[in-house]
Amino acid sequence: MNTPLIPMDLGPLNPRLSELVVAFVTFGAVVWMLSRVLLPRLERVLAQREALAGGREKEAEELRAEAGRVRALYDSAMADARRGAARVRQEAHEEGAALIAAARADGIRVREQILADGAAVTAAERAAAEAVLRPYAEGLARDLAGRILGEPVPAPVDGRP
Repeated sequence: MNTPLIPMDLGPLNPRLSELVVAFVTFGAVVWMLSRVLLPRLERVLAQREALAGGREKEAEELRAEAGRVRALYDSAMADARRGAARVRQEAHEEGAALIAAARADGIRVREQILADGAAVTAAERAAAEAVLRPYAEGLARDLAGRILGEPVPAPVDGRP
């Protein structure tokens, strides 16, 4: 049985029948071992890996959904806070405007009071000054008239100075 399988001389490429039988038996044993022992283990490992990856993917998807819900709540809270801040700002502006108007009205009232008091004081001082200066006014007028005329002007006869 040591005869080559092909009647031509192909050198080492022409297998002998006994070597071919041993190769087929060995190949069959390797295929059987792979299909019965190694491939099921490999499939189990791949299935576990897929389950873990799929579980992680599902978990990641749930986390993304939760993050979306939290983001929506955050955006809603921020919008409410902005509206509240705008309302507070508007109220403060209105309150400030009211305080300015009240202070302005109070300032105008105080100014009017000061002007009225000043006018009363001025009128009283003018009356006092006029009362003090009135007796001298007639004499000064006579002296001034005499200087203008060049001769003294006599005092009236009715007894006033």
